[in-house]
Amino acid sequence: MSKAAEQSHTAGGSVLDQVGENIIHHVSNSSLDHPLIQLPHIWGIDLSVSKHVLMLWIVAVLVACSVIIPIRKYLQQDKPQPKGWMNVIEAVVKFIRDSIVQPNVGSKHVDTWAPIILTFFFFILFANGVGLLPIFDILGAFNRFILDIHAPPPGVEDHNFINSLLHGGATVTGNFNVTAGLATITFFAIMVAGSRTHGFINHWKNLAPPGLAWPVYIILIPIEIIGMFVKPFALTMRLAANMTGGHIAILAILSFMAIFADMFHSTVTGISVALFSIPMATAISGLEIIVVLVQAYVFTLLSAVFIGMAINVHH
Repeated sequence: MSKAAEQSHTAGGSVLDQVGENIIHHVSNSSLDHPLIQLPHIWGIDLSVSKHVLMLWIVAVLVACSVIIPIRKYLQQDKPQPKGWMNVIEAVVKFIRDSIVQPNVGSKHVDTWAPIILTFFFFILFANGVGLLPIFDILGAFNRFILDIHAPPPGVEDHNFINSLLHGGATVTGNFNVTAGLATITFFAIMVAGSRTHGFINHWKNLAPPGLAWPVYIILIPIEIIGMFVKPFALTMRLAANMTGGHIAILAILSFMAIFADMFHSTVTGISVALFSIPMATAISGLEIIVVLVQAYVFTLLSAVFIGMAINVHH
């Protein structure tokens, strides 16, 4: 039996028994018992900083530095002319406004709803992109091989900050709480858009088309009310599931090396499987880059469609 296999069995189980737990730990948030920064509860809400909260802050800083601040400086110029990075931002803004927002909400309302749709796009794009970077894996390698600080055995409290970072993933849009928050904003934006355009009472009347036989409304009205909540639920699940699924697939394929090495008690077998696992994981990582763009586009597109449906009821 190889040394790696002996260590895995000594730790209390085979590699196969540990793979699932390790994958879940990688894609999940920090546990409530071990947040990165422990803060007190206020009104029953735990304000402690978890890994996903930290990544939300990082994404917010990146969006501010890459989009908000350059645009503000650009607008303060006497004769603004886009150059360099501003050309990229202008192209993206023009595409979202003219190809997504305007066809759905209409020319009259495009300036009202384009800012929130653009905010969705840039935030989700940066959050998805940052999630592809192996930030905490690099920190873990630095901690272990450069600083020579190893994680303690199970059951022993770890006071090393970098080791505490390694107990979870970093894709904030893979957290259902984050995507639910974004979808909730869309939910209220739909109601505000309908109420501003048609009035509060007429907005609710527009849930069901007029002129139908009254028995139809008994079935139709509950379906429409359920549909109001299904829309944000679909936005929540689609974004989080897609961003989590890719990471799980990559980790599962890379785990083949350890699994086969443990099954055949041979390090050579693990190296042989690596010739298949690493190219496959690399290919999926390349596909994830496309998913990053597509999911940001799909969320903003569906949000614009739902808001437009509340505004343009006759459509």
